Amino acid sequence: MNRAIPLAKPDIGEREIKYVTQVLKSGTLSIGPVIEKFEQKFIEKLGVRNAVAVNSGTSALHLLVRAYDISDGDEVITTSFSFISSTNCVLFERAKPVFVDIDPRTYNLDISQIESKITARTKAILPVDVFGQPFDIDAVNDIARRYNLKVIQDSCEALGSCWKGKPVGSQADAAVFSFYPNKQVTTAEGGMIVTDDDEIAEQCRSMRSQGRSLTETWLHHSRLGYNYRLSELHAALGLAQMERLDELIAAREQVAELYNSALRDTKGITVPWIDPGVSKMSWFVYVLLLDENTCRDAVLEGLQRQKIECKPYFTAIHLQPYIQELTGYGPGSLPVTESIASRTLAIPFFPSLTEEDINKVVEAIKDQLVKCR
Repeated sequence: MNRAIPLAKPDIGEREIKYVTQVLKSGTLSIGPVIEKFEQKFIEKLGVRNAVAVNSGTSALHLLVRAYDISDGDEVITTSFSFISSTNCVLFERAKPVFVDIDPRTYNLDISQIESKITARTKAILPVDVFGQPFDIDAVNDIARRYNLKVIQDSCEALGSCWKGKPVGSQADAAVFSFYPNKQVTTAEGGMIVTDDDEIAEQCRSMRSQGRSLTETWLHHSRLGYNYRLSELHAALGLAQMERLDELIAAREQVAELYNSALRDTKGITVPWIDPGVSKMSWFVYVLLLDENTCRDAVLEGLQRQKIECKPYFTAIHLQPYIQELTGYGPGSLPVTESIASRTLAIPFFPSLTEEDINKVVEAIKDQLVKCR
């Protein structure tokens, strides 16, 4: 019987088990010293003033939307080619996501279209570093400064990437990361806010823990808040992973290079294109773009029959039924996004993926492409 090849798999070693076990033995499972060590690792790695750990990347985005007072009727310019949370966090506060189409090579937000979408109600730009590839933060910051807008960078997929030598997340007003099990670093579930703005960081620290005051007594609540805390157990796992970050990124890069070498000249598909401004690519997933005359779903189903897990990545957010109902977007609104979303295919990708399994995936892809011609 053929062994299944998963789409993603966390890389958990003895260090992770040791750190989590130490927390279990300590008796302090929440609001303890390990979360502070985890946050400090981010501060050191990115060169930022503040890091605030929370229980998911979605929570991180939501807290920033609230901290920047984005609410009823305000507009946030963002992308439809992303995980749903980058739009949901705007809708949570009854603000309006304003979608911009994407660049057909990087899949990041098409920066040349941003200014045409700015209105008197625009308060922020929320771009996403799609699949780990940084967008041009310099160009986005320039637009934001000219129109007095905030930049909330969704770097959930890009921990360790650099744009022109600077770490992603270190140049926006604030940025967020996610630690779901398929990410470069995992805490099982978790997220991180990074910012140089001390006031924003203080608000987020308070709101993550039921709005508690950071200077008053334990049950003094200074604002509306949530239970968005990250436990000591999750922080311990993340701390161990952060200590291995360079190793984990290098292993992912090696897998990507093997795929690139084997698939670059394959008829019917395009391998990922990396912008020259990206000085360090931290690969999150490996996504192929199928030609317009190739049936993506047939290839996907053929791979799945061989127990090779794969998925369309991403589907267009603006075509989700409830998003269409809430925003008025529909088919034809974002032609590049819709075209790309209908042709992308994420294939197995994780640090411990063997060369044998990579070869199996490659051969299966080539076989399915021949069948679809």
